[in-house]
Parts: sequence; structure tokens; C-alpha cells
Amino acid sequence: MQFADCVRSRKMVRSFRTDPVAPELLERVVELASWSPSAGKTQGWHFLVLQGAETAKFWDVTLPLEKRSSFRWKHLVDAPIIGLVFADSKAYIQRYSESDKSSTGLGVDESKWPTPYWTVDASFATMSLLLAAHDVGLGALFFGVFSGESKLRELLKVPRELQLIGAVAMGWPLHQSAGDRGASAKRLRRKPAQIIHLNEW
Repeated sequence: MQFADCVRSRKMVRSFRTDPVAPELLERVVELASWSPSAGKTQGWHFLVLQGAETAKFWDVTLPLEKRSSFRWKHLVDAPIIGLVFADSKAYIQRYSESDKSSTGLGVDESKWPTPYWTVDASFATMSLLLAAHDVGLGALFFGVFSGESKLRELLKVPRELQLIGAVAMGWPLHQSAGDRGASAKRLRRKPAQIIHLNEW
């Protein structure tokens, strides 16, 4: 599909079939995401993947059974893949300590960075991941992990220093009705004229 078509037709998918995603298809999506821009080509992001029955580990912590009866998107928990995106700030400190980057002074510690590029780069990669999934016919939803993060980290043995960017549900889309869309979908998209500031603010 053409890039413009991919961008304009991509939507956050909240209802999935339980059919598994072939390993080679997941690898293709992640490989495409790996081409995202990265400061110093550090590539300091990770994608922790839970598949099939293993996704229960995520849902049991973040959406316990007693809360699911009132959960709006019943088929979100059917997604065959839950991926957690992590950013590694230490990778950037190490990379910018190397000879070709040391003069920047950014290899000292995180406080020297005016912008946390580990967060930026992991976010770039996540957006590319969403587009790549759509391009191959998969549905995907990026969402925040607002409860149970500490327990989830312990359960999945995630190093403390990694920053959790969010979760990505991925799989084959189930037909969605208008009611499956989030409330924010009704908001109008800003026009380029509302976004662009030419020459000055």
C-alpha cells in the first residue's frame, strides 16, 4: 500500500480475533520498526512480547477478572500479542561516551540531555511499529500501562532502569462497530494551517 494510504487508513484497533500471528510476520513488523530514526544510531529500545496464553500475565495484573465485566472493549483481551515497549537511557549514555560522540558531553549522565532521546526514539519506533502492522494487515493498539506496572516488571523480570513507554496489543482485527471507537475519535483533526508556524510563532 502507498505510504499516504497506510497513514490515513491506520486506526487503533480494540477488537481482535484469537488467531495467532506467525513469528515471521511479527519479525517483519519489528524489523521495519528498527529502521526508525535513532540518536547516534543507539537504537535503545526493546519490545517485550507476550503471545497466546502468555498474554494472561499482562491482563491478570493490569485488568483483573473482577473488573472485566464492566470493561468496554471485551475483545481487546483476545489480542494474541501484547508487546511492551521499553526505552534504555543507559544505552544512550554509553553510546555518547564513545570517541565520536564524547565531545557532546552527553555521555556523563541523563541530566546532560535537554531532551530524553531514549523516550523520543522508542516513540518513533512504536509509531513505525503501528504503521508496519497495519501495512501487513494486522491491527494494533498502543495504550498506557496505568496500573500494576511494578508487579508486571517483577513478574516479567524487567530491569528497573528501563522506561516503560506503553503497551501494544496486536493481532488480526475483528470487525469493529462505531461503538468500538474511542471517544477521542470524534475530535476533528487539525489542519496543516493550524500546525505550521512560518518564520515566527
